[in-house]
Amino acid sequence: MGPVTAAELPSSLPRPEGELERLEAVWKGPRGWRIISEVNNTIIGYFYIAVAFLFFLLAGVLGLLIRLQLAAPGNDFLSQETYNQIFTMHGTVMMFLFAVPAVEAVGILLLPQMLGARDLPFPRLGAFAFWAYFVGGSVFFCTLFFGVAPSGGWFMYPPLTGARFSPGIGADWWLLGIGFIEISAIAGAIEIIVGVLRTRAPGMTLARMPIFAWTMLIFAGMIVFAFPAVILATILLELERAFDWPFFIAERGGDPLLWQHLFWFFGHPEVYIIFLPAAGMVSMIVPTMAGTPLVGYRLIVVALIAVGFFSFGLWVHHMFTTGIPARSLGFFSAASMAVAIPSGIQVFAWIATIAAGRLRLTVAALFVIGFLLIFTLGGLTGVMVAMVPFDRQAHDTYFVVAHLHYVLFGGMVFPLFAAIYYWTPAFSTRPLSERLGRWAFGLIFAGFNIAFLPMHLTGLIGMPRRVYTYPAGMGWDGLNLVSTIGAFILAAGILVFLIDVISNMRLTGERGLGDIWRAGTLEWLPNHAYATRSIPRVRGREPLWQQPDLAGHVEAGAYYLPGTATGARETIVTSPIEAEPQYVMRLSRPGYAHLCAALFTAAFFLLLTVKAVMLAATCGVLAVASILVWMWNSDPPSAGDVDIGGGIVLPTYASGSISHSWWATVILLLVAAALYLSYLFGYLYLWTVGPEGWPRQTDLPSPADAWKSLAALSASGALLAGARFVLGRDLPRPGLVASLLIAGGAALAGALFIDVAGHWRSGLRPQSSGYTAMVYANAALQAQMAAAVLVTALFTVARLLAHRLDRNRRAVFDVLMLLWLYTLGQAAFGLLLTHGFPRLVAQT
Repeated sequence: MGPVTAAELPSSLPRPEGELERLEAVWKGPRGWRIISEVNNTIIGYFYIAVAFLFFLLAGVLGLLIRLQLAAPGNDFLSQETYNQIFTMHGTVMMFLFAVPAVEAVGILLLPQMLGARDLPFPRLGAFAFWAYFVGGSVFFCTLFFGVAPSGGWFMYPPLTGARFSPGIGADWWLLGIGFIEISAIAGAIEIIVGVLRTRAPGMTLARMPIFAWTMLIFAGMIVFAFPAVILATILLELERAFDWPFFIAERGGDPLLWQHLFWFFGHPEVYIIFLPAAGMVSMIVPTMAGTPLVGYRLIVVALIAVGFFSFGLWVHHMFTTGIPARSLGFFSAASMAVAIPSGIQVFAWIATIAAGRLRLTVAALFVIGFLLIFTLGGLTGVMVAMVPFDRQAHDTYFVVAHLHYVLFGGMVFPLFAAIYYWTPAFSTRPLSERLGRWAFGLIFAGFNIAFLPMHLTGLIGMPRRVYTYPAGMGWDGLNLVSTIGAFILAAGILVFLIDVISNMRLTGERGLGDIWRAGTLEWLPNHAYATRSIPRVRGREPLWQQPDLAGHVEAGAYYLPGTATGARETIVTSPIEAEPQYVMRLSRPGYAHLCAALFTAAFFLLLTVKAVMLAATCGVLAVASILVWMWNSDPPSAGDVDIGGGIVLPTYASGSISHSWWATVILLLVAAALYLSYLFGYLYLWTVGPEGWPRQTDLPSPADAWKSLAALSASGALLAGARFVLGRDLPRPGLVASLLIAGGAALAGALFIDVAGHWRSGLRPQSSGYTAMVYANAALQAQMAAAVLVTALFTVARLLAHRLDRNRRAVFDVLMLLWLYTLGQAAFGLLLTHGFPRLVAQT
């Protein structure tokens, strides 16, 4: 494809006077301490990455303490309880506070520039996710210093983590803290999905999208479907600990294996949630360093989707020794080995790309090579533990510890270091040092292998996991000492990297050093606080290679939206498949409402942990109030149609299925559906393992209660439909719409009350059995959705009465309607499940 001529540009005319100054003024961020109010993706991305790396360092220190304890037999450096807390926090922080947040942070930082957008579509949501993660994670980590950290392992298996065996608040810190942090991750995932699908540069079809954007899209989609399972598990275990609802107590109709199913339904996709973005980073770095396009682009995209799909069928891979049926063992063993095929496709594509070009051995390239070697070894041991006979021998030994670190550290940390060395010039006025970087790589690569390669042998000769000491003469002494030495060599390499970062990285909200690698994707365009001066039209997968003059034309304002069309921060919303412009979206400005919402939300969960219920409730109310204040001005009225360049005139307001808020709501409802499907799995699972504990028909509530509740749900839906009809009429009647919404909300609340009251009158109590606990858990999940509907309905009523909502400006109503309809459907299904299924199985 030849160079673009001036005649082909959207605008080759001189730019209007003062246009650039107005654009800079709109995007100028707060200075000093007020920078905490900023929502710009670049600033939030810096904060996010820095905090994630801080947790990486803290978890690394805990890992060194573990290795010191295990360096010699019979060591008393740490007590058993202290070791258990450190061991638990090391795994928890690495998995929950570093791995997922780190790759999510890289996505928030890079995606707008890579997609040619000014920012992601929900800047305040991204900022909320960061501050909630930062505050909640920091307080959670500090529990170590007060002796109340969790000690049940990062997997928190009951019954050892139940109230009987772990009566302190350590487990509560884990359950409430981690559950809350997962909610923060879901918030970031929603922003990433909508951003990738709806804010790409014009012409950037799905077939032209950078591989990293593909991996982040799949990453975020996997979070949407995987994380609700662990959120449900934490809710159920906390309800058991706090109120004695026996979900996991076998003698009362529960089952501790239910936790493992829910946890690993999240936990095994979690491995690929971490790996896929790292693989995307490698797929961006390799073509640049080899100087040639990525080999097998379409095949890699298919492989990424396949990995994401297969990963949800592997959770029993972690449960081969729990006594599950042999047929299930065979299925999950085959699935565990099958996932190696799409992973192998990516590895061979990278090797082919390197062979097709001429690889420059920069530090970034060295970390990529290290990743290829280590991750391949981890994949080979993964195939080994996927075989049931071998897994039964190696399970719960240090062989699994070695495999885990080869896959996770090799598959995620090495690409992350490569990415830092590769993308630093895009944001820093100085690159990182190649000399120090080579020292860092050598020490990290050597230290990692010296630390973890011997653990394969240690495990094969019988050393169990999770022990805080061991006797001499077992053949483990020398290998453990070598592993400890390797861990400190690894730490020395990370120290050299930190020295390099402190000495050379000079981050700026304006332009970085630039495209020193001669890369082909849009993040290397001249970067400012407002991203690029104008939003280009993309003509290929490597636009900087295929359009040689693109950077100059973009910087001259020759493409779309070169200024501020409405006097606000803006970006273009494009169609999800072909990326054709649809409307101009006005973005949020700096503020404090989202920050207060994050702080009060974190306080709500953390105060519940220490049983300060009234103070927690107050913070919960303040969190909701802060969110409502944040949302009050988030739906500005139309500013009319605006010319974005090239003769394209776009609206500045959208509602219905074209709106970015509609898309975000749909994704949020997918999260809710995944949460409820996880509950449905748990409900049916407890029936399969203990049907004899389920009630007789005479013990069940009257069918009339179900019919009354269903009638109330139907009335609620009819009132919502009436409100929608009246709102769409030419004659505005906000009072009538508000009355219909309030009445519909009351009918929804009444339906749930009738259902719970019916079960209570029948004598069923949540403490009685696993079945009754599940029935009341259903009511809790329905009440959670109903509460969201009622709060949103009252917010909608307030906007109606303030004349901020009408038949044209109705995005808030559209969001409410989606939320309401889903809640009605889930509630109706819940009635069928809790009233119909027990009668069905009782008859058979």
